[in-house]
Amino acid sequence: MKFCKKYQEYMQTQDQKKLPAVGFKNLKKILKRCRTDTILSQNSRRSQSPSPLNDSPHGSSAICPHHCAVCDGTFFPSLFKEMSEVVGCFNKRAQKLLDVHLATGFRKYYVWCKDKLQGKHGALVKEGKDLVSYAIINAIAMRKILKKYDKIHYSKHGQAFRSQVQSMHMDILQSPWLCELIAFHINLRERKGKGIRSSELFEGCSLVFNEGKPSLSCELSDTLKLEIGLTCSICLDTVFDSVALTCGHIFCYMCACKSGSTGVYEGALHLDELNILLSRSCPEYWEERLKNERVERIRQAKEHWESQSRAFLGI
Repeated sequence: MKFCKKYQEYMQTQDQKKLPAVGFKNLKKILKRCRTDTILSQNSRRSQSPSPLNDSPHGSSAICPHHCAVCDGTFFPSLFKEMSEVVGCFNKRAQKLLDVHLATGFRKYYVWCKDKLQGKHGALVKEGKDLVSYAIINAIAMRKILKKYDKIHYSKHGQAFRSQVQSMHMDILQSPWLCELIAFHINLRERKGKGIRSSELFEGCSLVFNEGKPSLSCELSDTLKLEIGLTCSICLDTVFDSVALTCGHIFCYMCACKSGSTGVYEGALHLDELNILLSRSCPEYWEERLKNERVERIRQAKEHWESQSRAFLGI
């Protein structure tokens, strides 16, 4: 089965959720129109010239110019808009799911009772699996449509666009919420005696240590393998009380705060599920860091209030 048909069938099963999607079929039509316009333009130029123009090793195949009205004005803007909607929807739904899972007190008891009464026990696990499947198939859709673009136009503009999207942190595989969902399922899988069976989608996901450096490794599909490093690039140690910044990197909370004078901490996401996973996997390290962090936070708080007092008194 061709991917386009497979993608359409998958999105049809998600109609009730009203999830945004990549207009795969429409984007292919745009590419076809671009190729047709380019061929007509080249044929017109050849008919007006006594000698062949723009000879290339590809013969009469259409080669999209550096600035193409169809591609620049329709294809790439449409793809970028659809990708933004997909990533935004994924992040919003993942946040809602994990907020419910990490609920405490009365809210947690209310959610548990509600799911029991409605026969939806375990619905969180299914929703998490569906969200990751949604992220995977849309990531593959983006890669395939850009690969098709480059194949049709004998160019690397599609690769350049993908690199641009990644630099803007709009790639759905870069979403910190995907990291949280993976940690969420590993945590569920490692809980013993709870009667929770992990989804087959996450059987290839694990927390691995290579020369003492931790990372999340997950085989999302036959063609997609995700590796997320969990070493803080500031303190060069395993991330503690981890946060994901808007740049897409993961740091320790205190390390991010120390660098936050330039606004780098603004918009950061606290990775609670990942923190739970690391605290269970590295209990001794976590306990030691916890003690050191408490001392450091008290010291920083004391310095902050002393500086505020001196500023208030004009000393």
